[in-house]
Amino acid sequence: METVQGFVLMEVDVAALNNAGSDKSSNLDNAVVTKKIRKNGKEYPYVSGQAWRYWWRDTLVKSFGWEMSPVVREKKIAFTQANPLTYPDDDIFGYMRAEKKLTLTRVSPLKNSALIAMSYNPVVQNWASMTRQDGDAVPFGVDEYCAVLKGMFSLDLEQVGAFSNVNRTGFMNISEEMKKTALESNCVEINDPFAKDSSNNSVKLIRLPKEIREKRIKETLLALKTLSGGAKQTTNMADVTPKLIVLARFKSGNHPFSHLGKEELGKPVFSMDALTEIMEDYREQFIGKIYIGKRKGFMDEIDEHLGNLAGERVLYGPVNAVIDEFVKSITLS
Repeated sequence: METVQGFVLMEVDVAALNNAGSDKSSNLDNAVVTKKIRKNGKEYPYVSGQAWRYWWRDTLVKSFGWEMSPVVREKKIAFTQANPLTYPDDDIFGYMRAEKKLTLTRVSPLKNSALIAMSYNPVVQNWASMTRQDGDAVPFGVDEYCAVLKGMFSLDLEQVGAFSNVNRTGFMNISEEMKKTALESNCVEINDPFAKDSSNNSVKLIRLPKEIREKRIKETLLALKTLSGGAKQTTNMADVTPKLIVLARFKSGNHPFSHLGKEELGKPVFSMDALTEIMEDYREQFIGKIYIGKRKGFMDEIDEHLGNLAGERVLYGPVNAVIDEFVKSITLS
């Protein structure tokens, strides 16, 4: 198994990236509350994993021209075309299309956490108003905050561009008709390295050509350089590109970087001790170098420490340059 494991830090000021609807506790008739979660007795703002994925998909459309799988709506349900052979977002982000005659499902090769504030900084509800009319202004309340948000993601390189049609939940990725069409074009049939059928034979997978798989993987990662999104961007514009990123190819699905960010004396901190421990504990699991990118002006106090790590096992530099170099290192069989 080979995965890409990523860790990111984002910094936003006076932001309201992911709201949770009306605030019933406010004295204002119209007030919106941001998403918050309690940790150690305090409330921390966060962005849901679903919202982050939405930004990611939208950036892939705008920056790389991805044609997204059309959405079908039926009463209270909605689903995509569930065709990963044609639509790259169905491949990378997964799907479930349940119909009477056939149910197609795919576990997403791209998995990500929520983005959560690293340190406690109280969310403030500010008063605003709608004043573009005669008469009294219409007041409303908005939650706003400053935060360094941390998040992590994982991308299964072997799962991208590989699909099964075994009649089991999660394994019926494509229909028999889609499989036939794929084999008549430029796809090949391979053995699944892990899954077995009831007779203990390897499950067969339909795999896209190498150049298509590599393109989808690389563009998914390159999209982080131009990531944009979030609520209230008209008046609370926030830059959600990574200010610090750690990337590595890994021999398992386990995520090694979850504790690189922590709160120390009320301040968000990148733990150099945690990084060096991870590098030693998982020495045999890393494939190639660990790539670390950081934006100047963000956590400059760790510049020297990260610079000292650079060498045979670590590549360190500006965020975008590091993402580019990491993407160049990815080659598939």
